[in-house]
Amino acid sequence: MFFNLPTLFTWGRIIAIPLVVGVFYLRLEDELQNLLATVLFILVALTDWADGYLARRLKMTSSFGAFLDPVADKFLICAALLVLVHEQRLHALIALIIIGREIAISALREWMAQIGASRSVAVSMIGKVKTVVQMVAIPFLLYHGKLFGVIDTAYWGTVLIVVAAVLTIWSMVYYLRKALPEIRAKVR
Repeated sequence: MFFNLPTLFTWGRIIAIPLVVGVFYLRLEDELQNLLATVLFILVALTDWADGYLARRLKMTSSFGAFLDPVADKFLICAALLVLVHEQRLHALIALIIIGREIAISALREWMAQIGASRSVAVSMIGKVKTVVQMVAIPFLLYHGKLFGVIDTAYWGTVLIVVAAVLTIWSMVYYLRKALPEIRAKVR
């Protein structure tokens, strides 16, 4: 369905992305700006969990929702990465690796669906772990300070985003290897 409750959460995630980005264009103190962006990102990211939970719980899953959910996720991640590059908290190469993988795997999934082999590139555990690591790294990098006066989020965010980039490459290789037999069969 186009406008059931879970899908509305997904639409809300897409609509909220400019708010996360827009925080960095407000004239606020750095600490307040970072805190606000972090809180907004976390709240928006939590809607990803909420829409999936509600769709299963209320039996409101739909093919449109299944399409829109990963699109919203990719928009959110890409927007946050671009902000972090702009704020010089993330090296552009890391952002390019993560964004490039998202584009490549989305294209691969679309092509595999067209040839009737979408199961070979279904979401894997490595992809889920990559997403979780990204979703922890990004708020750390947005916060960019001492959390509870102890945790250096800039440092740990950088470590985690590098781990996410490695997992990104690993998951892309995994998906490509899974798809290769289907690709070979169709190309011949």
